[in-house]
Amino acid sequence: MYPGEDDPLRIAFLTYRGHPHVGGQGVYTRHLTRALADLGHHVEVLGGQPYPDLDPRVRLVRLPSLDIFNDVHPGRFPAYWELKTLPDVVEAAQFSLGTFSEPLAFSLRAWQALRDRTGAFDVVHDNQSLGYGLLAVARVLPTLATLHHPITVDRRLEKAHAPTRRKRLSVSRWYGFVGMQARVARRLPRLLVVSTQSMADIATDMGVPADRMRLVPVGVDTTLFRPRPEVRRVPGRLVTTASADVAMKGLAVLLEAVAKLRTERDVTLTVIGRLKAEGSAAATIERLGLTGAVSFVSGVPDERIVELYAEAELAVVPSLYEGFSLPAVEAMATGTCLVATTGGALPEVTGPDGETALTCPPGDADALAAALRRGLDDPELRARVGAAGRERVVARWSWRHTAAATVEQYREVIARHRRPG
Repeated sequence: MYPGEDDPLRIAFLTYRGHPHVGGQGVYTRHLTRALADLGHHVEVLGGQPYPDLDPRVRLVRLPSLDIFNDVHPGRFPAYWELKTLPDVVEAAQFSLGTFSEPLAFSLRAWQALRDRTGAFDVVHDNQSLGYGLLAVARVLPTLATLHHPITVDRRLEKAHAPTRRKRLSVSRWYGFVGMQARVARRLPRLLVVSTQSMADIATDMGVPADRMRLVPVGVDTTLFRPRPEVRRVPGRLVTTASADVAMKGLAVLLEAVAKLRTERDVTLTVIGRLKAEGSAAATIERLGLTGAVSFVSGVPDERIVELYAEAELAVVPSLYEGFSLPAVEAMATGTCLVATTGGALPEVTGPDGETALTCPPGDADALAAALRRGLDDPELRARVGAAGRERVVARWSWRHTAAATVEQYREVIARHRRPG
């Protein structure tokens, strides 16, 4: 039985990786499902490790993976006695071939969890797993997916930054799941995308027809991410949110820019993220002599993240590409002056240079250093741009608006699913 036009919906929300405080997927899951509950809908999240942190009104159904990429022993190969189900075997087999194995295995687990509960949900919303199991789900339940940006961009940038041919081959194997995601995306009735740039890139790279996609930007909690005038800003302090060893996030370029600035002034950088001891970021920090000038913070609540922004003179988004950028809107919402590149959809988010952000081309350490210098040298500019940036965010983005627009798409997909043929 289908719900009426105004009836609350029963939503199965799928997220294969739901880290509550780092990574766009986990943040999107936490805030969108809470906003959906605020609108009166019933939401269950089917999630894999690391599990998301959810509102008490949102039920979490744990779909344990082999947790191959855990924080303690990342990349460990599972023992044979851990392979208890077909998804376990698929996950281990793909990993043994050098491919990121979570999206496909998670989609199979989601299908196993949903196939006997089809009467419990009105719609299924996948958060970018886009595994083959999702096609089985879509045959029996109205289904759509959010695609934040095409992972083809990640693959292209990682290959471009690979130092050796062997590393490039390794990157190609790792991103072997991208073809699957494109095939699944083309067969779903609806994709939600978060920016016009992302929509264009998905159409070009993945062959998804434009009429299958709808633009639903993400939001920000402006009551949480707000100015904190009682917190003293630390002179020369910069803050960024970045995955330490993902080329697309541009941390290496930012480290180069910080090293240049430190030849003329005292500058420190706080990175909201985890440092891998043997990763490329750690090696870059040591090579540039930045040990002691760069600190990493992870696993902290949102309130502490807001304080970190309040302590900084400038927030930085040095990405080579972004499909939207939650860190950008969160930083802007705090009233901290943002320095950002023009990679991907960032200009859509940040607005004009010198008005709501200070911008520069992506991948250029000299240009990024110049933009940072411009902000550090001009307190009045920082204050004006920071205040205007918050006004831009408050006027444009909220999770309630995101949830309401998402529900409109749910109802369209449900109506499409009920039509014969």
